[in-house]
Amino acid sequence: MPETTRRRRPSPLRLLVLAAGAIALAGCNALLNGTVPGDGYAVSRDLAYGDGPRRTLDLYVPDGAPADAPLLVFIYGGSWDSGSKGIYPFVGQAFASRGYVTAIPDYRVYPEVRFPGFIEDAAAATVWVEREVAKRRGARPRAVFLAGHSAGAHIALMLALDPTWIIRAGGDACVQPAAAVGLAGPYDFLPLTSERLKQVFGPGPAGPETQPISFAGGGDPPLLLLHGTDDDTVLPRNAERLAAAVNAAGGQATVKLYDGVGHIRIVGALQYRLRFLAPVLDDADGFLKSVPACHRRSD
Repeated sequence: MPETTRRRRPSPLRLLVLAAGAIALAGCNALLNGTVPGDGYAVSRDLAYGDGPRRTLDLYVPDGAPADAPLLVFIYGGSWDSGSKGIYPFVGQAFASRGYVTAIPDYRVYPEVRFPGFIEDAAAATVWVEREVAKRRGARPRAVFLAGHSAGAHIALMLALDPTWIIRAGGDACVQPAAAVGLAGPYDFLPLTSERLKQVFGPGPAGPETQPISFAGGGDPPLLLLHGTDDDTVLPRNAERLAAAVNAAGGQATVKLYDGVGHIRIVGALQYRLRFLAPVLDDADGFLKSVPACHRRSD
C-alpha cells in the first residue's frame, strides 16, 4: 500500500487486537464472523453480475425493509491484488441492521487485471445489483450509496467522483452514488514507489487518472472520509487532501479521525462485538441518513 511511515511499538493489548484483525481479514474469518447475528436479514450468495468466478456478489436484505430501501455497495480492500467477499459477512450484517440493502461484490484483481479493471467490475456490480434489487423488491432503491475500506475505498471514491464509470456500465442518473463513505482509503498517492503497485497501475508510469483526488469537483456527491490516527499503512493525509480538494471546488467532504485506530481496526469496528473500538457504523449511518435520495450531479 502507498505512503508508509515507521511503526510505533504497540501495547500488548493493541497487538492482540491487531493480530486478531489481521488474521481474520487474511482468511480466518471465524474470528470476525463467528459471533455475527444470523437473524434480522436474509442473504443471497454468489449472485453473478458478470462472467467468471470473481464477478459475483453477496446480497444482505434487512427483514421488513421497505421496497425502496437504500442500497449500499461495500467494496473491500486487499491492495488491489487480493480479498474475498466471504471475509465480510460482519459488514453485511452491520449495514443491514441499519436498514440498508447491502451488496458486497468480489472483483477481479491483479494479476488477472490491472487498473482500471477492478474499477470497471465495481461499476458493473453496482449497476447490476441496483437493477436486481428493483426487480426483486418491485421498486428501485431510493438511493445508492458506496462504501469501501483501503483499496476498496479507492475504488468506491473513483466511482463516486467520476460518473463516467457508472455511465459506461449502463447506469442512469439514480444509479450514480448519492453519497460515499471511505474507510482508510488511499486517494492521493503518486508518485508510486512500490514495484508491485507500479505493475497494478501500469504498465508505464501511473498518471493522475488513477487518483480519486484528480476528479474532485463541486458537483460530487457528499463524502465522509473516516481514518485512524494510528494508520501507518495508508496515512490520514490521504483523506485530508481529498476533502480539502472537494471542499475547495464547492463540494461537501467531511473527515473524521479516530484516535488510536489503525488500518485494520477501522473496518473491524463494524463487527457486532467490536463496535466499541470506534463509532464507524454510527458515523456512517448518521451521515448516509442525512443525504437526500438520488443525488444528481450538477456538472
